Amino acid sequence: MRKILVTGGAGFIGSCLAEKLIQDPENFVIIFDNLSTGFSSKLPDSKQKNWRFVKGDCNNYRDIAEVMLAYHFDFVFHYAAVVGVQRTQANPCHVLNDLEGFRNILNISKSTSIKRIFFASSSEVYGEPVSFPQNEITTPLNSRVPYAVVKNVGEAFLRSYHKEYDLQYTIFRFFNTYGPKQSKDFVISRFIDMAIHNKPITIYGDGSQTRTFCYIDDNIDACYRAAEDNLFINEVVNIGNDNETSVLDLAKTIIKLTNSKSEIVHLPPLKEGDMSRRLPDITNMKTLLNRPLTSLETGINNILHHPLWQ
Repeated sequence: MRKILVTGGAGFIGSCLAEKLIQDPENFVIIFDNLSTGFSSKLPDSKQKNWRFVKGDCNNYRDIAEVMLAYHFDFVFHYAAVVGVQRTQANPCHVLNDLEGFRNILNISKSTSIKRIFFASSSEVYGEPVSFPQNEITTPLNSRVPYAVVKNVGEAFLRSYHKEYDLQYTIFRFFNTYGPKQSKDFVISRFIDMAIHNKPITIYGDGSQTRTFCYIDDNIDACYRAAEDNLFINEVVNIGNDNETSVLDLAKTIIKLTNSKSEIVHLPPLKEGDMSRRLPDITNMKTLLNRPLTSLETGINNILHHPLWQ
């Protein structure tokens, strides 16, 4: 039986990954989360007995060491992080604390049975991009946002520990993943919540900034296959969608799909952290997914018809 640790497993993406992992009875999964931004309600609703939840903080060495030394994991999915543009901008020192989590996990992993670490990095590492599409090799490192700095340092930690201790890794750079279980302080879930209640939809700036939105099933299926089939070892993979959409068009699409009476209200632009454009090169992800990506309208409709949103 493979023993797998998922940190941040009560968060949006981490909990969906855990659900996928426990579908295989050969996996035993420990979901580890301090519940600061995760929620116990997101834990798997499953009668399967091949998983357990442990409350703890990766940044606290004793918390994470007790779990890792007790279970002797084969694989670690390190998804724990302080996330969200406004939250990370408002709590920069709290974001920087996540560097301790990297050190703790890597220092324990290099001396134990860990075969590979999968790290949830972010499109924020690209900063304000210098070329399109954004590929895994071209990383300008020009963002001063603490969240982006922490993700960059996390990637550097993994490369360094691989070079010195031969610790294997795969880095997933996530681009705007969305789905039914996402908290309502992220753009798609926030817009949907406003629209179904006919409240004004607020946009920072003129809404011309673009993003690509990846439905949660596409994210999970691609990452799962990288792990299951031993692909992209010691490499970086963009996990996203290549259909570029402006924030203003996103708001209009959600208003249309929800038959909402919401008006669009423009707020002053954010001072920092709201990049003008995102467009990933997802060639590697497409080889993992091996099926068409979920369209934005299909993904939004999936959320609207999900029991969590009824």
